[in-house]
Amino acid sequence: MTDMLLTGALVEEATKKSGLVWVRGTGPARALWHVWHDGAAHVVGDGPGEQPLPGLTDGGTAEVTVRSKDKGGRLVAWTATVRELAPGSEAWEAAVAELKGKRLNAPDGEAMPARWARECRVLRLDPHASTTDLPDGSLAAVPLPTEAITRRPVPAALPKLLFGRKRR
Repeated sequence: MTDMLLTGALVEEATKKSGLVWVRGTGPARALWHVWHDGAAHVVGDGPGEQPLPGLTDGGTAEVTVRSKDKGGRLVAWTATVRELAPGSEAWEAAVAELKGKRLNAPDGEAMPARWARECRVLRLDPHASTTDLPDGSLAAVPLPTEAITRRPVPAALPKLLFGRKRR
């Protein structure tokens, strides 16, 4: 009983403090921003301009790895049950209120919850009673393909501006 309480406290505190978790459903693990609310991690995505949530299905399971906010190393890994919250439900409204405060650089500000209701999914990741063992080796993987690109080459003068000219 005490071990379960300590495990639950570890999962909650580590996940609360980390702004980013690695989540693996049926596909590769992805870094997702989240909020901890009401005993579970909540994520929003799968809409235009939001993070992708591939492999996370309602009723499925996911492996969540929590990183240290200061050093970036793995702290704890836990298994979650994935639940999709219905837009407009009480649980959805409470989760979106928390997520809205943590969303950085939102293109639509106050209209964001309405857009999330129309175009996105809000998922609740409920932790199971136990944690999973952390792997021994590195989990480094080839970066996932992305549409993000650099718009133009770095200006030739930029290194001089950043590092200054050598003084004599």
